[in-house]
Amino acid sequence: MAGAFENYPTTPGIFDETVEDGGALRAAYEQVAGQFGQLGEEDVRNRAEYVSKTYHDQGVTFDFEGEERPFPLDIVPRIIEAATWSHVEEGVTQRVRALEAFLADVYGALQIVTDKVLPRHVVTTSKHYHRVAFGIQPVNGVRVHVSGIDLIRDGNGDFRVLEDNVRIPSGVSYVLTNRHAMTSTLPEVVGTHRIRPVAAYPNRLLRALRAAAPSGVQDPEVVVLTPGPFNSAYFEHSLLARLMGCRLVEGRDLLTQGGRVMMRTTQGLQPVHVIYRRVDDDFLDPVAFRNDSVLGCPGVLNAARAGNVTIANAVGNGVADDKLMYSYVPELIRYYLGEEPILPNVDTWRLEEPEHREEVMDRLDELVLKPVDGSGGKGIVIGPQASRAELDELRATVTRDPRGWIAQPVVQLSTVPTMVDEGMRPRHVDLRPFAINDGDKVWVLPGGLTRVALGEGELIVNSSRGGGSKDTWVLSGDGRRTRIEPRAVRPIQVAPAPQVALRRSEAEPAEQEQQQQQQLDHQPDQAAGATRTATRPTTEEGMPC
Repeated sequence: MAGAFENYPTTPGIFDETVEDGGALRAAYEQVAGQFGQLGEEDVRNRAEYVSKTYHDQGVTFDFEGEERPFPLDIVPRIIEAATWSHVEEGVTQRVRALEAFLADVYGALQIVTDKVLPRHVVTTSKHYHRVAFGIQPVNGVRVHVSGIDLIRDGNGDFRVLEDNVRIPSGVSYVLTNRHAMTSTLPEVVGTHRIRPVAAYPNRLLRALRAAAPSGVQDPEVVVLTPGPFNSAYFEHSLLARLMGCRLVEGRDLLTQGGRVMMRTTQGLQPVHVIYRRVDDDFLDPVAFRNDSVLGCPGVLNAARAGNVTIANAVGNGVADDKLMYSYVPELIRYYLGEEPILPNVDTWRLEEPEHREEVMDRLDELVLKPVDGSGGKGIVIGPQASRAELDELRATVTRDPRGWIAQPVVQLSTVPTMVDEGMRPRHVDLRPFAINDGDKVWVLPGGLTRVALGEGELIVNSSRGGGSKDTWVLSGDGRRTRIEPRAVRPIQVAPAPQVALRRSEAEPAEQEQQQQQQLDHQPDQAAGATRTATRPTTEEGMPC
């Protein structure tokens, strides 16, 4: 094997995206391998250290066990060929369409229950099914404005859906910053590949949010609602607000008057029409949910019910994130769309069903068990890696609450070369493509976030468990640039343009519990006359990625 992957090891039974079973490089990686080989390991390491230092200086960080760290970006890209991505794109689009139809149904007629395709209790016992959201009709029928569908590749290299994220999917900021960092760090490598760009995401998102504005609003005011700077995803909130040219607000910047949401500014109160919220349901509206919340805006749900403001993503979407509901999504696709699933699920046992539970209890040491409302890799028990005491405790927990758990086989995620202390070594990865629905079309960001487990043999890729990320390159055509001689261009006369007015272009619940207290501890004394106004980030620092 030539280039930088000459001594790269592979493991039988695990699909490696760079090297075939016989040891030959896959076509998509041949050029990268040769270019990395020409740079040499020392140069590659120096560039990787530069990326880490840059991320730290720019605040591209995340919270790991109470410590703020640069988000690890591995310097070896993950490359996906055009034909493979086309299949992924179709599958993600199909899944989002089915979940949209499901959410409209469960907060409406519940026809899927009447037709006995889905048991009623699967919906009504979900922790994230909120009856207060019943009857709220989005203006353009969109509840899942942004989604992140987590995918893995199995031992055959086939993509499978691992879980759905349609509440508050996070991580797209790392997609944007990773591409910018790789372009700056490896220009000679990036420049010789035809890579589909990711820079259109903020404009696509803004377009979808504006399309969701209440009817009759010609120039909607869109804001990004953040829990505040104590949130581990605050970097993403502020970045997206800046790139979209929207105000970044906290709950205390908003109030409701006459069924409408208003925003405090230096020019006085101004109406808000669309709220891209990054605050969990439980903290969004103290009137409808937790009455002690200082992260949200009292009355915002009533304003949404009256049709005066749009909340994106919609309240109550979490019922579709429930991992028990995940096991029914193939049936949802068949029921709502009349199609066969393009991307299959990972095989799943529903532990609330006695026959499934009996089989799983006999095989706890072979399977992966997941809490149905967990996220970020928390609560997952990998049977082959668990101790006898941990398995006994798990058995007792599942017996007490079988509805709260599912089981899946241990899937050996595909591997991609990663720069570690020993050199280029295979590490397990997953993929989170982000999709935006504007009511007319579901657009899938080319590539998405590749998360990589940096520990040898580690299968949990989440940053909260020490994982990192890779820049995901979706190739266009064969992926290689060729030199094209410029054609002679004849001068043309261009009429002056008319002058027109310019228009403005996953924090978890447990984490937000902590943020709630932090906000209380740091809240300014309003009684003493302290005031605060929402801020609109400047666009001067927009990221050219």
